[in-house]
Amino acid sequence: KPLLASIPIQGGRIREQDKEIAGRFYFDTGAGLCLLLSQDFQTDSVKFSPRKKMHNTQAEGLGGKAKMKITTVKEFRLGPYRFKKVPAYIFDDDYNVTSYPYLGGLIGNDLLRRFNIILNYEKRDIHIIPNSHYRDPFDYAYTGLGFYFSDGEIRVTDIMQGSPAEKAGFKVDDIIMAIDNNFSGNVQIYKNLLQNQGARLRILIMREGLPVMVNMKVRSIL
Repeated sequence: KPLLASIPIQGGRIREQDKEIAGRFYFDTGAGLCLLLSQDFQTDSVKFSPRKKMHNTQAEGLGGKAKMKITTVKEFRLGPYRFKKVPAYIFDDDYNVTSYPYLGGLIGNDLLRRFNIILNYEKRDIHIIPNSHYRDPFDYAYTGLGFYFSDGEIRVTDIMQGSPAEKAGFKVDDIIMAIDNNFSGNVQIYKNLLQNQGARLRILIMREGLPVMVNMKVRSIL
């Protein structure tokens, strides 16, 4: 039962500590993440265990960079489809862009890209069919390295404290030129390489106009 007005709004269910919480979320195929939850929704409804791992990070959108925390939810259900251990960003929604308590946050493209999607605005239907990406692994911040493609360059924008990326010596504004001799410049290929837990990668970056080779061992921080 979606609401189709401007950005579609879709119901979903989060399971955490054996409790299932229903919520409404923006259905946002332009957001490069799985789930984004407002801090108020998380505090009031999604009760995390005190032992739950959370890491400080930041994300960037049309409003610029915002500080957030990243963790995982035990299960997220979208229609009949269930996903385990889904990465979720938690943020203080100072301007209430998610209209809490009406909405809890948004469902992003790292989850939605696993489906072929038809939005039927006339009949107010959303049809989702699993595609070849349905069983792709989620990004569990295996390196703590955040980067975006902008102006023809893949630029480092965020490095989580205590992460493999920080220990390897990455700096904000480093430009990624290649990973393990892959010079494709394809962000999704690079993300897949950085999710290969246990791998030792050689990454060529450009820093202040000079090429630098960085060695990093991939491991999950969530």
